[in-house]
Amino acid sequence: MTEEKPQLKAFLEAISVLQWVLSFLFLGVGCIVLMVYLMFTSLWPLPTLYFIWLINDWKTPERGGRGTTFVRKWKVWEQFREYFPVKLVKTADLNPNKNYIFGSHPHGIMCVGAFACFSTESCGFAEMFPGVKSTLVILAGLFKIPLLREYLMCAGLCPVSKPSLVHLLSKSGKGNAVVIVVGGAAESLASSPGINRVVMKQRKGFVRTALEHGADLVPVYSFGENELFQQVIFSEDSLGRRLQGLFKNIMGFAPCLFVGERVALLPYRKPVTTVVGSPISVPKCVTPTEKQVDHYHGLYMEALSKLFHEHKVSCGLSESHKLEII
Repeated sequence: MTEEKPQLKAFLEAISVLQWVLSFLFLGVGCIVLMVYLMFTSLWPLPTLYFIWLINDWKTPERGGRGTTFVRKWKVWEQFREYFPVKLVKTADLNPNKNYIFGSHPHGIMCVGAFACFSTESCGFAEMFPGVKSTLVILAGLFKIPLLREYLMCAGLCPVSKPSLVHLLSKSGKGNAVVIVVGGAAESLASSPGINRVVMKQRKGFVRTALEHGADLVPVYSFGENELFQQVIFSEDSLGRRLQGLFKNIMGFAPCLFVGERVALLPYRKPVTTVVGSPISVPKCVTPTEKQVDHYHGLYMEALSKLFHEHKVSCGLSESHKLEII
C-alpha cells in the first residue's frame, strides 16, 4: 500500500502543480491582456518601451534564448515532481562530445514527463548525463507573446523552429540534447487513459534535421503520461473534431476538453516514468535524400517500439499492452 503523505506536503505539491497548469492554460492570455490594459493607463510608457525593446530582441529565442536557466532550478519543481511522482530512467550513456535529438512520446495533454525531466533540474538529468544539456523546444508562436517569452526563456525553453534547431545543433558547441515532442497537437487529441498511441509515421522533419547536423536520435517514452487526465475524444467525422482541427491549423495547437481530479484542473496522481533510450548513430548529410530520411525514420520507430516493450511491465503496464504508431 502507498503511504499517505502528510497533509502539508500534499498541499504544497498540489499548489506547485496547480500553478503550472494555470500557467500552461492562461499565462499567455494573461500577459496579452495585461500589456493591452497598461497601454490605456498612466503606465503606458512601460509597455511602449517594452515593445520597442522587443523589436530588437525578436530573434533571441531562435538564438538559444537568454543563456540563463534559473527558473528550471526553482525548488517548486521538486514538489511538482513528487506530486505524481515523475521519474527519469537512463538506459545508456550519452557522449558529451556529440549532439542529440530526443524524440519525446507521447504528448499527453500537457507533456508533464518531458517538462519535468528536460526543462527542470528536479529529475536529475544533469547528474545522469554529465556534460549533456537538455533543451525542450515548444510551439514557436508562444515566443511571440510579450512577457510570456521572457518566462519561457528563463526556463531554458526554445522554439521548435528551423532557425532555432540549427542554432542549438550547430552554433552551441557539443553536448546539446534538443527535446522535440514529435506527435505535437495531433497526438494530444488522442491522449486518453489506457491508450498508447503515438503520431509518427509521417513525422520525418526531426530525422531530416538530425541528418543535416549529424545529431544522434534518441527515443524517449513517458509511461503514464496519458493517465493524467480524462479527455473528451470526438469521433473523426464529428463537428467537435472538425473544430479542433480547424483551431489546430490556425493556431498550431489543439484545444482539448479534459478533466482531472480536484477543481477539475489538477491531474490525477499517477506515476510518470520517462525512459531515455539508447542513441541511434546518425551520419552528417548536408542534403539528405528521401531514402536516407526514410531509413533512419524506420530505425527510430523500431527503437521506440523496442523501448516501449522492454520497459512497459516495469513501468506499470501489462504484457498485453501494445504501442500503436499512426
